[in-house]
Order: sequence, then structure tokens, then C-alpha cells
Amino acid sequence: MDLGISEDQQAIQELARRILLDRVTHEHLAGLESASWSVFDRHLWGQLAAAGLTGIAIPEEHGGAGRSFLELAVVLEEVGRAVAPVPAVATLALGAMPIARFGSAELAARLLPGVADGSLILTAALAEPGEIDPLVPSTTAARSGAGWTLNGEKAFVPYGDLADWIVVSATAAGSGPALFVVPRTAVGLRFTELHTTNREPQASLELQGVEVPDADVLAGPLVGQDALRLLVLHGTAALCCVAAGVCQRALEMTAEYTAKREQFGKPIASFQAVGQRAADAYIDTQIVRLTAVQAAWRLSVGWPAADEVAVAKFWAGDGGSRVVHAAQHLHGGLGVDLDYPLHRYFLWIKQIEHELGSPTRQLATLGAALAAAPV
Repeated sequence: MDLGISEDQQAIQELARRILLDRVTHEHLAGLESASWSVFDRHLWGQLAAAGLTGIAIPEEHGGAGRSFLELAVVLEEVGRAVAPVPAVATLALGAMPIARFGSAELAARLLPGVADGSLILTAALAEPGEIDPLVPSTTAARSGAGWTLNGEKAFVPYGDLADWIVVSATAAGSGPALFVVPRTAVGLRFTELHTTNREPQASLELQGVEVPDADVLAGPLVGQDALRLLVLHGTAALCCVAAGVCQRALEMTAEYTAKREQFGKPIASFQAVGQRAADAYIDTQIVRLTAVQAAWRLSVGWPAADEVAVAKFWAGDGGSRVVHAAQHLHGGLGVDLDYPLHRYFLWIKQIEHELGSPTRQLATLGAALAAAPV
């Protein structure tokens, strides 16, 4: 497997990086943070859409570029490098990808052009209060006339109170999981804003008798289990790609700082203990990126990827945490100064570490897979 990127992917990377570097400065983010706890840069989202990046994995017939999940992964990595406050994972990985893959032609034509042009925000409601496994939703779906009625609670929905449409997982009695697309204006849908570690807009959702017509069923009970599993895998891999970008930039900032910061008349980068700590962080950063790329590539070509995604998510949480801890340590007191940008990278990794499964849960998943494999 070639873990490098092609010329086309490099062009996508350079375009995304140029837009994000121009817009996402420390001063700009500080201004957004002073206005509200939850931060969303809608203008930046529009710029990414105008450049064709929000439609990178949207089919061409719906206004996108028709590229694979691997090209989207390149964009997500740059979002992580900039800690850009945009709904890239929520809209592009959790929302648009399952609609493109499992949605009816009518549903895809209704929603995906808005994703490509930046006018629609999508997300998915997967996590639930007190539930560990998103593949076994306790939210219920019951047949009701020419549609379904949803009841339950969802927690930690990214961009939940800003999204125009939400992919909701629910269990149909006696049939298993299914996926439904619910508009934010649906009767019986109530939002509660949550304040998160990295200031990403999130919400808890309460569904009380929410009616969903058959036209908005994304994946019915017959295919819902497979659709939900693939949705969780893509969402998890997307978070890993963001984490890869976060780690790379945190390490670069650390290298720049330690090369300039002097103690006893020498740059602290020349000290053996500093070099060893930075070298360990470099190794962790490389593994975070390589495992994320491997998971994204396997998903993009349709290969089995459950184990690879679990490995990538373990490293995004465990290795990523070591990287940002080392970055803060090597920055000294400056590393925890909120007037210095490094703190955002620490907070983003801590947020990603626990979304869609902590490192411990990934190890349990891998252990169960190994135990079930024939000897």
C-alpha cells in the first residue's frame, strides 16, 4: 500500500491549506470564542464550498466532484491542522456519505446539492445517554401509517442545533436498526445546547413522536444494520484524519518553539531530554497519520476496515494524547496560556479521544475480533 498522496490529492490538500491558513488565525478564532462558547465559522464554510471542497466526495450528478473518501480524508486532515471550526466531519462524513450511498435518488437529489454548495448542514445522531455501543440504538422506530414514529434521546450530536437535517439511528421493533433523515423543524424534536471541551457546537436531542415519511427513510430495517455499521466506521475514520492533522501541527509548533527558545545560551531543542521527548511525539504523530490513512483508504475502496478503523482510533486517542501532552510540556508555561494557540490542539485531541469510542473501547473491540478469529 502506498501511503503517499497522488498529485490530484496534493492539489486538494494545497487548496484546503491555503484557504484555511488565510482565514483561521489565532486572532480570528479568539474573536469567535469571545462571542459565544460554541464556535462555527459560517463564512469559512462558504469559502470551502465555493472552492468545491465541501462537495469533494459528493457524486457529480449532485454538484460534487465525485471523489472518494480518501480525498475527503485529505481535506479533513487540513481541517485538523487549522483546528477550523467547521462541520466537516458532521456534514461530509456523518451526513452526506450515508445519504449518497444508501439514500433514494429523490432524497439524494433533495439534500446533496445543498451540501456541495454549502447551503445545507447535515449531521448524525448516533450516541445515546448511558449507551456505549452506537450500533445498538435504544431510540425506537415504530410503523405509523405511511411512515415511522421515532422516540428516544440522542447525546453529543455534532452541530446538532445548527444542522438542517439529521441522520438518526433507531431500532425498529423485531427488525433491528434503521436510519432516518429528520429535518430540524420536525414536530416533537427538541434540542439542548451542550458546551464541549473544544467549543464544537453540539446538542442533545429528544425525540417525542417524531413522524418520518417513508421518503425520508435512509436505510430500512433490512439493511439498517450494515448501513449503521458503515456510518460509524466512516465517522470514526474521519475523526482519526482530523486527529492526524491536529498532531502534525502541534508537533510543528513545538519544533518551531524549541528551536528558538534558548536556555543557558543554547536552543532547548539541542538538549537531549527535549530531543527525546520530541522524537517520541514525532513517532506517535506518524503512526496516528499512517493508521488513519490506512483506514480511510480501505473504506474508499470498499475493503473490510473494522479492525483498521479501531486501530486508527486507538492511536488517535492514545498516541494523539501523548503528542499534545508532549507539545504542552516542551512549551513550558506558554503551552497552557489561552492567549497562545497551542491549547486548542490539546482540547481538540481530548475531544476526539472520546468521540465514537475511547482507546480502551477500541482495544476491547480488537480483542473480541481476535478471540473470534479462527486459530
